Amino acid sequence: MEDELIRIKNNAISMILDTNDPKELEEIKLQFLGRNGKLTAAMKKLPKINPSMRKEVGILANEVKETIEDAIKDKTHETKTLHTKANTKKIDVTNPGIKPPLGHLHPITQAISEISSIFERIGFTRVRYPEVEWDWYSFGALNFPEGHPARDDWETFFIDTKPSAKYGPMLLTPHTSSGQIREMENNKPPIRMLNIAKTFRRQSDVSHTPVFHQFETLFVAEKASITDLKGVLDYFTKAYFGHDRESRIRPYHFEFTEPSFEVDVSCGICKGKGCKLCKEGWLEMGGAGMVHPNVLKNAGIDPTKYSGFASGWGVERVLMMKEGLEIDDLRLLYSNKLDFLEQF
Repeated sequence: MEDELIRIKNNAISMILDTNDPKELEEIKLQFLGRNGKLTAAMKKLPKINPSMRKEVGILANEVKETIEDAIKDKTHETKTLHTKANTKKIDVTNPGIKPPLGHLHPITQAISEISSIFERIGFTRVRYPEVEWDWYSFGALNFPEGHPARDDWETFFIDTKPSAKYGPMLLTPHTSSGQIREMENNKPPIRMLNIAKTFRRQSDVSHTPVFHQFETLFVAEKASITDLKGVLDYFTKAYFGHDRESRIRPYHFEFTEPSFEVDVSCGICKGKGCKLCKEGWLEMGGAGMVHPNVLKNAGIDPTKYSGFASGWGVERVLMMKEGLEIDDLRLLYSNKLDFLEQF
Protein backbone atom coordinates (compact mmCIF):
# COMPACT_ATOMS: atom_id res chain seq x y z
CA MET A 1 0.00 0.00 0.00
CA GLU A 2 2.80 2.40 0.88
CA ASP A 3 4.61 1.63 -2.39
CA GLU A 4 1.41 2.32 -4.33
CA LEU A 5 0.95 5.75 -2.69
CA ILE A 6 4.57 6.73 -3.41
CA ARG A 7 4.15 5.63 -7.03
CA ILE A 8 0.94 7.67 -7.39
CA LYS A 9 2.68 10.76 -5.96
CA ASN A 10 5.70 10.44 -8.26
CA ASN A 11 3.54 9.94 -11.36
CA ALA A 12 1.35 12.91 -10.52
CA ILE A 13 4.30 15.25 -9.80
CA SER A 14 6.01 14.21 -13.01
CA MET A 15 2.92 14.90 -15.10
CA ILE A 16 2.34 18.27 -13.38
CA LEU A 17 5.92 19.44 -13.99
CA ASP A 18 5.78 18.43 -17.67
CA THR A 19 2.79 20.63 -18.62
CA ASN A 20 2.07 24.35 -18.98
CA ASP A 21 -1.49 23.91 -20.20
CA PRO A 22 -4.21 24.93 -17.69
CA LYS A 23 -6.70 22.50 -19.24
CA GLU A 24 -4.23 19.59 -18.94
CA LEU A 25 -3.61 20.53 -15.30
CA GLU A 26 -7.33 20.27 -14.64
CA GLU A 27 -7.37 16.82 -16.24
CA ILE A 28 -4.40 15.69 -14.06
CA LYS A 29 -6.24 16.91 -10.99
CA LEU A 30 -9.30 14.84 -11.89
CA GLN A 31 -7.12 11.83 -12.82
CA PHE A 32 -5.56 11.65 -9.34
CA LEU A 33 -7.86 13.55 -6.95
CA GLY A 34 -11.26 13.25 -8.60
CA ARG A 35 -14.09 11.04 -7.38
CA ASN A 36 -12.73 8.17 -9.49
CA GLY A 37 -9.10 9.29 -9.32
CA LYS A 38 -6.14 7.03 -8.58
CA LEU A 39 -5.38 8.47 -5.15
CA THR A 40 -9.07 8.44 -4.19
CA ALA A 41 -9.31 4.75 -5.17
CA ALA A 42 -6.19 3.92 -3.14
CA MET A 43 -7.52 5.70 -0.03
CA LYS A 44 -10.74 3.65 -0.25
CA LYS A 45 -8.59 0.56 0.48
CA LEU A 46 -7.53 1.86 3.94
CA PRO A 47 -10.31 0.04 5.86
CA LYS A 48 -9.10 -3.29 4.42
CA ILE A 49 -5.45 -3.14 5.52
CA ASN A 50 -3.98 -4.41 8.81
CA PRO A 51 -5.24 -2.20 11.69
CA SER A 52 -1.72 -1.92 13.07
CA MET A 53 -0.53 -0.25 9.87
CA ARG A 54 -3.72 1.74 9.06
CA LYS A 55 -2.75 4.93 10.95
CA GLU A 56 0.71 5.17 9.38
CA VAL A 57 -0.63 4.54 5.86
CA GLY A 58 -3.44 7.04 6.41
CA ILE A 59 -0.95 9.78 7.36
CA LEU A 60 1.10 8.99 4.24
CA ALA A 61 -2.04 9.11 2.04
CA ASN A 62 -2.94 12.59 3.36
CA GLU A 63 0.64 13.79 2.80
CA VAL A 64 0.53 12.51 -0.81
CA LYS A 65 -2.80 14.31 -1.36
CA GLU A 66 -1.47 17.62 0.03
CA THR A 67 1.71 17.33 -2.05
CA ILE A 68 -0.27 16.82 -5.27
CA GLU A 69 -2.68 19.70 -4.42
CA ASP A 70 0.21 22.10 -3.67
CA ALA A 71 2.01 21.12 -6.87
CA ILE A 72 -1.14 21.76 -8.93
CA LYS A 73 -1.69 25.14 -7.20
CA ASP A 74 1.90 26.28 -7.82
CA LYS A 75 1.84 25.14 -11.43
CA THR A 76 -1.50 26.89 -12.06
CA HIS A 77 -0.03 30.19 -10.80
CA GLU A 78 3.08 29.67 -12.93
CA THR A 79 1.10 28.98 -16.12
CA LYS A 80 -1.10 32.08 -15.55
CA THR A 81 2.03 34.22 -15.16
CA LEU A 82 3.54 32.80 -18.34
CA HIS A 83 0.28 33.32 -20.23
CA THR A 84 0.07 36.94 -19.06
CA LYS A 85 3.64 37.69 -20.08
CA ALA A 86 3.10 36.08 -23.48
CA ASN A 87 0.10 38.33 -24.13
CA THR A 88 1.65 41.52 -22.79
CA LYS A 89 2.92 43.94 -25.42
CA LYS A 90 6.51 44.96 -25.12
CA ILE A 91 6.98 48.50 -23.87
CA ASP A 92 9.44 50.78 -25.60
CA VAL A 93 10.63 52.99 -22.75
CA THR A 94 12.10 55.47 -25.25
CA ASN A 95 8.64 56.39 -26.57
CA PRO A 96 7.12 59.64 -25.21
CA GLY A 97 4.56 59.11 -22.48
CA ILE A 98 0.83 59.44 -23.02
CA LYS A 99 -0.27 62.67 -21.38
CA PRO A 100 -3.45 62.47 -19.29
CA PRO A 101 -6.39 64.56 -20.54
CA LEU A 102 -6.46 68.04 -19.04
CA GLY A 103 -9.43 70.34 -18.58
CA HIS A 104 -9.53 74.05 -19.35
CA LEU A 105 -11.29 77.17 -18.19
CA HIS A 106 -14.99 77.39 -18.98
CA PRO A 107 -15.76 79.59 -22.04
CA ILE A 108 -17.55 82.14 -19.83
CA THR A 109 -14.50 82.34 -17.53
CA GLN A 110 -12.31 82.79 -20.60
CA ALA A 111 -14.56 85.61 -21.84
CA ILE A 112 -14.47 87.36 -18.44
CA SER A 113 -10.68 87.19 -18.41
CA GLU A 114 -10.43 88.62 -21.94
CA ILE A 115 -12.93 91.41 -21.24
CA SER A 116 -11.07 92.36 -18.05
CA SER A 117 -7.75 92.49 -19.90
CA ILE A 118 -9.16 94.77 -22.64
CA PHE A 119 -10.54 97.37 -20.23
CA GLU A 120 -7.50 97.24 -17.96
CA ARG A 121 -5.39 98.37 -20.93
CA ILE A 122 -7.31 101.66 -21.04
CA GLY A 123 -7.21 102.33 -17.31
CA PHE A 124 -10.37 100.65 -15.98
CA THR A 125 -10.07 98.90 -12.60
CA ARG A 126 -11.85 95.58 -12.05
CA VAL A 127 -14.14 95.60 -9.00
CA ARG A 128 -16.89 93.38 -7.64
CA TYR A 129 -19.91 94.28 -5.55
CA PRO A 130 -22.62 92.26 -3.73
CA GLU A 131 -24.86 89.93 -5.70
CA VAL A 132 -27.36 89.99 -2.83
CA GLU A 133 -28.35 93.64 -2.87
CA TRP A 134 -30.83 96.21 -1.54
CA ASP A 135 -33.61 97.82 -3.58
CA TRP A 136 -31.99 101.25 -3.11
CA TYR A 137 -28.76 100.31 -4.89
CA SER A 138 -30.48 98.29 -7.64
CA PHE A 139 -33.37 100.64 -8.34
CA GLY A 140 -33.92 103.66 -6.08
CA ALA A 141 -30.52 105.30 -6.44
CA LEU A 142 -30.52 104.48 -10.17
CA ASN A 143 -33.54 106.71 -10.76
CA PHE A 144 -36.14 103.92 -11.12
CA PRO A 145 -39.55 105.30 -10.05
CA GLU A 146 -41.85 103.46 -7.65
CA GLY A 147 -43.99 100.96 -9.53
CA HIS A 148 -41.49 100.48 -12.36
CA PRO A 149 -42.00 97.06 -14.09
CA ALA A 150 -38.44 96.00 -13.19
CA ARG A 151 -39.42 96.14 -9.51
CA ASP A 152 -42.18 93.59 -10.05
CA ASP A 153 -42.00 90.10 -8.50
CA TRP A 154 -42.16 88.62 -12.01
CA GLU A 155 -38.99 90.42 -13.09
CA THR A 156 -36.76 90.44 -10.01
CA PHE A 157 -35.96 87.83 -7.34
CA PHE A 158 -36.87 89.41 -4.00
CA ILE A 159 -35.62 87.72 -0.82
CA ASP A 160 -38.11 86.85 1.88
CA THR A 161 -36.52 88.77 4.73
CA LYS A 162 -37.18 91.94 6.70
CA PRO A 163 -36.63 95.06 4.53
CA SER A 164 -34.08 97.65 5.55
CA ALA A 165 -35.55 100.87 6.94
CA LYS A 166 -33.00 102.79 4.87
CA TYR A 167 -32.47 100.68 1.72
CA GLY A 168 -35.77 98.83 1.28
CA PRO A 169 -36.29 95.15 0.32
CA MET A 170 -33.43 92.72 -0.18
CA LEU A 171 -33.07 91.12 -3.62
CA LEU A 172 -30.74 89.27 -5.98
CA THR A 173 -29.20 92.02 -8.07
CA PRO A 174 -30.81 92.12 -11.54
CA HIS A 175 -27.94 94.12 -13.08
CA THR A 176 -24.39 95.18 -12.32
CA SER A 177 -25.49 98.83 -12.45
CA SER A 178 -25.90 98.73 -8.66
CA GLY A 179 -22.10 98.73 -8.57
CA GLN A 180 -22.13 102.27 -10.01
CA ILE A 181 -23.64 103.68 -6.82
CA ARG A 182 -21.33 101.76 -4.49
CA GLU A 183 -18.27 102.75 -6.54
CA MET A 184 -19.17 106.43 -6.50
CA GLU A 185 -19.93 106.28 -2.76
CA ASN A 186 -16.51 104.77 -2.06
CA ASN A 187 -14.34 106.80 -4.44
CA LYS A 188 -13.93 110.34 -5.65
CA PRO A 189 -13.64 111.17 -9.37
CA PRO A 190 -11.95 110.44 -11.65
CA ILE A 191 -13.45 106.95 -11.65
CA ARG A 192 -12.81 104.16 -14.17
CA MET A 193 -14.71 101.06 -13.01
CA LEU A 194 -15.25 97.63 -14.55
CA ASN A 195 -17.71 95.55 -12.55
CA ILE A 196 -18.25 91.91 -13.61
CA ALA A 197 -20.66 89.75 -11.63
CA LYS A 198 -23.55 87.31 -11.73
CA THR A 199 -27.01 88.81 -12.18
CA PHE A 200 -30.45 87.28 -11.67
CA ARG A 201 -33.72 87.70 -13.56
CA ARG A 202 -36.86 85.63 -13.92
CA GLN A 203 -36.31 84.76 -17.57
CA SER A 204 -35.49 81.50 -19.34
CA ASP A 205 -35.39 80.85 -23.09
CA VAL A 206 -32.83 80.39 -25.89
CA SER A 207 -31.38 83.86 -25.24
CA HIS A 208 -31.98 84.23 -21.48
CA THR A 209 -31.14 82.28 -18.32
CA PRO A 210 -32.20 83.04 -14.71
CA VAL A 211 -28.53 83.47 -13.76
CA PHE A 212 -26.10 85.16 -16.13
CA HIS A 213 -23.07 87.48 -16.10
CA GLN A 214 -22.86 91.18 -16.86
CA PHE A 215 -19.96 93.58 -17.15
CA GLU A 216 -20.50 97.22 -16.26
CA THR A 217 -18.26 100.14 -17.12
CA LEU A 218 -18.41 103.50 -15.37
CA PHE A 219 -16.33 106.57 -16.14
CA VAL A 220 -16.78 109.76 -14.11
CA ALA A 221 -14.64 112.86 -14.53
CA GLU A 222 -14.87 116.53 -15.36
CA LYS A 223 -16.17 117.10 -18.89
CA ALA A 224 -16.73 113.40 -19.72
CA SER A 225 -18.63 113.27 -23.01
CA ILE A 226 -20.43 111.05 -25.48
CA THR A 227 -17.28 111.21 -27.61
CA ASP A 228 -15.38 109.50 -24.78
CA LEU A 229 -18.11 106.87 -24.54
CA LYS A 230 -18.01 106.18 -28.28
CA GLY A 231 -14.22 105.91 -28.19
CA VAL A 232 -14.37 103.25 -25.45
CA LEU A 233 -17.10 101.35 -27.32
CA ASP A 234 -15.08 101.34 -30.54
CA TYR A 235 -11.93 100.22 -28.70
CA PHE A 236 -13.69 97.30 -27.03
CA THR A 237 -15.46 96.28 -30.25
CA LYS A 238 -12.24 96.04 -32.25
CA ALA A 239 -10.22 94.49 -29.40
CA TYR A 240 -12.79 91.78 -28.64
CA PHE A 241 -14.55 91.11 -31.96
CA GLY A 242 -11.81 92.03 -34.46
CA HIS A 243 -10.36 95.08 -36.22
CA ASP A 244 -12.84 94.84 -39.10
CA ARG A 245 -15.88 95.17 -36.79
CA GLU A 246 -17.55 98.49 -35.99
CA SER A 247 -19.92 99.79 -33.33
CA ARG A 248 -22.78 102.25 -33.49
CA ILE A 249 -25.13 103.85 -30.95
CA ARG A 250 -28.88 104.36 -31.29
CA PRO A 251 -31.09 106.56 -29.09
CA TYR A 252 -32.91 104.58 -26.41
CA HIS A 253 -34.28 105.03 -22.88
CA PHE A 254 -32.78 103.83 -19.60
CA GLU A 255 -33.77 105.27 -16.23
CA PHE A 256 -30.19 105.79 -15.05
CA THR A 257 -28.64 107.40 -18.15
CA GLU A 258 -29.53 110.51 -20.15
CA PRO A 259 -29.07 110.47 -23.06
CA SER A 260 -29.27 106.68 -23.41
CA PHE A 261 -28.21 104.43 -26.26
CA GLU A 262 -28.45 100.90 -27.55
CA VAL A 263 -25.06 99.68 -28.80
CA ASP A 264 -24.82 97.61 -31.98
CA VAL A 265 -21.86 95.77 -33.48
CA SER A 266 -21.46 95.11 -37.19
CA CYS A 267 -22.20 91.50 -38.15
CA GLY A 268 -19.10 89.36 -38.46
CA ILE A 269 -20.71 87.08 -41.06
CA CYS A 270 -21.87 89.57 -43.69
CA LYS A 271 -19.56 92.44 -42.63
CA GLY A 272 -22.52 94.79 -42.21
CA LYS A 273 -24.25 94.04 -45.54
CA GLY A 274 -27.20 92.16 -44.08
CA CYS A 275 -27.81 88.42 -43.72
CA LYS A 276 -30.14 85.87 -42.10
CA LEU A 277 -28.45 86.29 -38.74
CA CYS A 278 -28.43 90.09 -38.46
CA LYS A 279 -31.13 91.08 -41.02
CA GLU A 280 -29.69 94.60 -41.52
CA GLY A 281 -25.97 94.19 -40.91
CA TRP A 282 -25.94 94.94 -37.16
CA LEU A 283 -26.22 92.90 -33.96
CA GLU A 284 -27.44 94.42 -30.69
CA MET A 285 -24.79 94.21 -27.96
CA GLY A 286 -26.17 96.12 -24.95
CA GLY A 287 -26.93 99.49 -23.44
CA ALA A 288 -24.93 102.60 -22.64
CA GLY A 289 -25.33 106.31 -21.99
CA MET A 290 -24.33 109.36 -19.99
CA VAL A 291 -24.90 108.92 -16.25
CA HIS A 292 -28.14 110.67 -15.21
CA PRO A 293 -27.56 113.71 -12.96
CA ASN A 294 -29.94 112.22 -10.36
CA VAL A 295 -27.75 109.09 -10.16
CA LEU A 296 -24.62 111.20 -9.61
CA LYS A 297 -26.45 113.18 -6.93
CA ASN A 298 -27.74 110.00 -5.19
CA ALA A 299 -24.15 108.73 -5.01
CA GLY A 300 -22.88 112.00 -3.49
CA ILE A 301 -21.24 113.46 -6.62
CA ASP A 302 -21.92 117.00 -7.81
CA PRO A 303 -23.54 116.75 -11.30
CA THR A 304 -22.70 120.41 -12.03
CA LYS A 305 -18.98 119.63 -11.76
CA TYR A 306 -18.74 116.04 -12.95
CA SER A 307 -20.27 113.97 -15.71
CA GLY A 308 -19.81 110.39 -16.70
CA PHE A 309 -20.84 107.52 -18.94
CA ALA A 310 -21.78 103.92 -18.25
CA SER A 311 -22.45 100.75 -20.20
CA GLY A 312 -23.78 97.33 -19.30
CA TRP A 313 -23.67 94.18 -21.41
CA GLY A 314 -24.08 90.44 -20.93
CA VAL A 315 -20.88 88.40 -20.91
CA GLU A 316 -22.68 85.45 -22.47
CA ARG A 317 -24.18 87.69 -25.16
CA VAL A 318 -20.88 89.15 -26.36
CA LEU A 319 -19.35 85.67 -26.24
CA MET A 320 -22.12 84.32 -28.49
CA MET A 321 -21.53 87.21 -30.92
CA LYS A 322 -17.83 86.52 -31.26
CA GLU A 323 -16.71 85.69 -34.77
CA GLY A 324 -16.29 82.00 -35.50
CA LEU A 325 -18.74 80.84 -32.82
CA GLU A 326 -22.13 79.45 -33.77
CA ILE A 327 -24.03 79.27 -30.48
CA ASP A 328 -27.75 79.44 -31.15
CA ASP A 329 -28.91 78.70 -27.59
CA LEU A 330 -27.51 80.50 -24.54
CA ARG A 331 -28.34 77.53 -22.33
CA LEU A 332 -25.67 75.46 -24.09
CA LEU A 333 -23.06 77.46 -22.17
CA TYR A 334 -24.45 76.08 -18.91
CA SER A 335 -24.87 72.50 -20.08
CA ASN A 336 -22.57 69.59 -19.22
CA LYS A 337 -22.18 68.49 -22.85
CA LEU A 338 -18.47 67.74 -23.20
CA ASP A 339 -18.62 67.59 -27.00
CA PHE A 340 -19.65 71.27 -26.89
CA LEU A 341 -17.41 72.48 -24.04
CA GLU A 342 -14.28 70.74 -25.37
CA GLN A 343 -14.33 73.00 -28.45
CA PHE A 344 -13.13 75.99 -26.41
